[in-house]
Amino acid sequence: MKLTLVVLDGVQALDVAGPLDVFAEANRFLPKQDHYEITLVGGRADGVMCSSGMEFKVHHDYLNYAVDGELLLVAGGPRYPEYRPEPAFSQWLSQRAYGARRVGAVCNGVFLLGHAGLLVGREITTHWDHAQRLSEQFPGTHVRPDKIFVRDGNLFTCGGVTAGIDLCLALIAEDWGHDLAMKVAKQLIVYIRRDGGQSQYSPYLAVGPDEDSLVARVLKYVTDHISDDLSIEEIADAVGISRRTFSRAFAKHAQVTPSVFVDQVRIDFARKLLEETDVPLKTVAFRCGFHNATRMRMIFSRQLHTTPKQYRERFRDKQ
Repeated sequence: MKLTLVVLDGVQALDVAGPLDVFAEANRFLPKQDHYEITLVGGRADGVMCSSGMEFKVHHDYLNYAVDGELLLVAGGPRYPEYRPEPAFSQWLSQRAYGARRVGAVCNGVFLLGHAGLLVGREITTHWDHAQRLSEQFPGTHVRPDKIFVRDGNLFTCGGVTAGIDLCLALIAEDWGHDLAMKVAKQLIVYIRRDGGQSQYSPYLAVGPDEDSLVARVLKYVTDHISDDLSIEEIADAVGISRRTFSRAFAKHAQVTPSVFVDQVRIDFARKLLEETDVPLKTVAFRCGFHNATRMRMIFSRQLHTTPKQYRERFRDKQ
């Protein structure tokens, strides 16, 4: 199965190495005739310099590569939201995309697809930090910043950096079934996320390195009292700030309201229980502070676009 991975100067190394290792692990379980054969295509034939200073040797430069494969995948890089590719590259990318059965982008590699005119009218995602810029730069798209990855027909896009692993696991599941994708995920020691229906944002991402920050103190208090019926007044009092000042200051630092943040912490706790245990849903709801399964289902549906039962069915490791 022929795959083309497009890598230009400034690419993020993980956007390349992650997909390569996923498909390489899959090949260990597949008969040789079914192996994924990956060709690295760059802006020139000798090598590509990554944003970290690492260099990748590529097989072909794009001007001398006209093979239409099973999958055309474009890796991302920190500078790509501002990057304007040369017209010849965009034209080549457009031609190769129309000849491929599936087209995808890792992280903000989706910007290169946009410059090639491949995103008009499509539902897409990217790294949460670049989602607004993507929407503004390509207004004919429907950007979903809350998704790990999004499939729109034959177009696959994903969130930041390691989300490329999630995307490639989904492609393997589509090709060979969930069992093989699960084996690869276990080899790489990563979670398997088959439908992309999980938010990129975790409350822990908002904490940052300062353990004494307002968000960190709130997170500690919420996690220590996760099963309690927490009010905004109680949390504000616990961190020593007035109710009015607390809501404003917290939203500024965490980019979400305190109530949404608490729901996100509860959801993360519930995810772990749903993935790792078989305890009844009403018990999960009680332990995580939802107090009843109906409220937990409502918040799951609003935040993750799935129900706790569906989530468990998809992500519970039966072994």
